[in-house]
Amino acid sequence: MLKTLATLIHGQNARAEDRVRDAFAIELIDQKIRESETSLRAAKGTLASLIQRQRSEEKQYAALKTRINDLTKRAKEALDSDREDMAHEAARAIATMENEKTIRGETLDRLDQKVIRLRSSIESGHRRIIDLKQGAIQARAVRREQKMQVQMTVTGLQDGAVEEAEELINRVLGKDDPFERSEILQDINRDLAGDTIADRMADAGFGAATRSTADDVLKRLKTKQK
Repeated sequence: MLKTLATLIHGQNARAEDRVRDAFAIELIDQKIRESETSLRAAKGTLASLIQRQRSEEKQYAALKTRINDLTKRAKEALDSDREDMAHEAARAIATMENEKTIRGETLDRLDQKVIRLRSSIESGHRRIIDLKQGAIQARAVRREQKMQVQMTVTGLQDGAVEEAEELINRVLGKDDPFERSEILQDINRDLAGDTIADRMADAGFGAATRSTADDVLKRLKTKQK
């Protein structure tokens, strides 16, 4: 029983944590980007220190080589002049410098490897931060769209308001034209009063014309031209 309760509580806490993470997702993304940028700056500082030490070691290594070459040349000259005591002293100094040169060479190799690995990590981290920033831009766009959808739902744009407005517009546009209806009623009344019968009979040639026609106008115009 206690194990079941513990599992339920753990599940509820996990869901609550998920809700909080969803609510503050954009803020968490920005915070992670800032943390990544801080780590990247620290890594760049470390890389700069390594490169600085690498250059210092290279200078000392090159100086050792120069001193060894110079002292070797002098030792040969001492031997040629039968000054074996000075040649022996030079040989001890050369041996010491060669040992130091070996150690510095190994140090340089290790520094080279560290610089290469750290530089690669920094380049990878830089690309990932760029991807994170692009992802953050997309996340903000999605969040704005989600908020707009919620706002549209709250204001009724996604409920029945739009459909209701469209129905009202259709009802207004679909109503009969009162002026046209009035004209139709007048025609009906004239028919009932017999007014239109005389017009139709006059048009058929029975009796005097009740109204002017196009033929009458053309006939009158031709008469004026003669």
